[in-house]
Amino acid sequence: MEGGLTSSGPAELISVRIGEQLFALDIMSVREIRGWTASTPLPHAPDYVLGMINLRGAVLPVLDLAGLLGLARINPDASSVVVVADLGSRAVGLLVDAVCDIITVQEGEMKPPPELGSDYAGFLSGVITNEDGIVTVLQLAGAIPETPALEAA
Repeated sequence: MEGGLTSSGPAELISVRIGEQLFALDIMSVREIRGWTASTPLPHAPDYVLGMINLRGAVLPVLDLAGLLGLARINPDASSVVVVADLGSRAVGLLVDAVCDIITVQEGEMKPPPELGSDYAGFLSGVITNEDGIVTVLQLAGAIPETPALEAA
């Protein structure tokens, strides 16, 4: 995972909710958390690309994280949240239903994702079990493809 989980100390993650499922992102990759604002469609973009927004003068692509993960797409409303994440040299907005908590993960607490011969291995770092259930830890760099449509945004 970018940031903390490759080191020997504890790592901090931000948990987000999509439907009834919990996912977590490396806190070091999260730039800010914003409320939903309507986006301008991006022509010929993949289905999970909702469009683009103006973020203090920079054009930011906004992705439906549920659609990207193959889950039922989110219908954005006033309670939806956009997590602005840095992926190296680019930033993206990730639409989620809610931001839930900050999770501190100690070394050895994260388990590898189940091996099912699926395409998801490139964007999952592992899973954590806690009092809320199973939290799937996402590796953003692997989850968001390098595409001309996103690079142009």
